[in-house]
Amino acid sequence: MGRYTGSVCRQCRREGEKLYLKGDRCYSDKCAMERRPYAPGVHGQGRRQKLSEYGIQLREKQKTKRIYGVQEKQFRNYFAKADRQKGITGENLLILLERRLDNVVYRLGFASSRREARQLVSHGHFTVNGRKANIPSMLVKVGDVIQVKEGSKSSPKFQELKEQAAYKTVPEWLSVDVENMKGTVLAYPTRDQIDTPVKEQLIVELYSR
Repeated sequence: MGRYTGSVCRQCRREGEKLYLKGDRCYSDKCAMERRPYAPGVHGQGRRQKLSEYGIQLREKQKTKRIYGVQEKQFRNYFAKADRQKGITGENLLILLERRLDNVVYRLGFASSRREARQLVSHGHFTVNGRKANIPSMLVKVGDVIQVKEGSKSSPKFQELKEQAAYKTVPEWLSVDVENMKGTVLAYPTRDQIDTPVKEQLIVELYSR
């Protein structure tokens, strides 16, 4: 199955909580979860069905995939890699997802959402260590420098993003130079530095069945 191309607001309503997939809009009264806080579809306003243990685990995996914009096969690969690494598998999984280039661009404040960050990266607006990087799933490493391409800095879009980035808080594992529109990976994030509302142990339990 290809990437989901429908309304991302339906994904939030399906999970029953805000996933902040549309950036600043999610904080306004235009947010679909504010206007229609029930599941999509003709039966959406009915009573929510009580989920089984498997259903709860599955919903947590689906929610995580939607937050980071990852497809099923990609997600399975991330989990397999996390399981092979030393440490706690669930935490390893979240750290891998946080290291994605599109997520780092979002965390640095150079995009209003991960969805927008993925698009900007795909269109070749960023460099990593001075080299063009247009693969959103690229995993950054400690010491990597992510910067808006020189030819893109003067565009109205990036000037707007630059103004917005000045007011955003960057995670401790990253540093940002808003004026030059670049950021550096200082370290890999620890679990307490990842604010994504995910119960990763449920995902581990799902794949351990």
